Amino acid sequence: MNLNIDKLDLQIIEYLTQDAQISYADLGKKLFVSPGTVHVRIKKLQESGIVSGTRMHVDLKKLGFDVIAFIGIYLEKSSLYDVVASELVKIPEIVRMNYTTGNWSIFAEVVCKDIAQLRSVLHDELQKIKGIERTETFISLEESLNRTVKVMADEENDAP
Repeated sequence: MNLNIDKLDLQIIEYLTQDAQISYADLGKKLFVSPGTVHVRIKKLQESGIVSGTRMHVDLKKLGFDVIAFIGIYLEKSSLYDVVASELVKIPEIVRMNYTTGNWSIFAEVVCKDIAQLRSVLHDELQKIKGIERTETFISLEESLNRTVKVMADEENDAP
């Protein structure tokens, strides 16, 4: 599939990453194009798989989720990745998981209400998965930065 992504598409993506709820009309005004053009471009980006869905930022602390941890997972053999990963996705507290190079085979982010729940995830769930040799856990004290990647250089963010 030839995507033909141009400056307008990149500008639309940039605005949507800042505010996914912006209306087509407001986005069109910012980019000096019609709402219909915005609609067609977003539909093209969705159909190509470049953009999907919308997300809302939720303050997990306010909902009682006080522990965010990162777990480095050592596998017995790297060939066990697919089997182990398919088991890890069944654990609802795991919100992000990456297959990595370096010390660990898998690096996972876990969100829990408290230390007792984290202990349960580590002891009762992770350690029972065949293929996991051991884990190393890091508890986050504070998230200092959470942002998306800029898809355009700053000088290109101006209107066309």
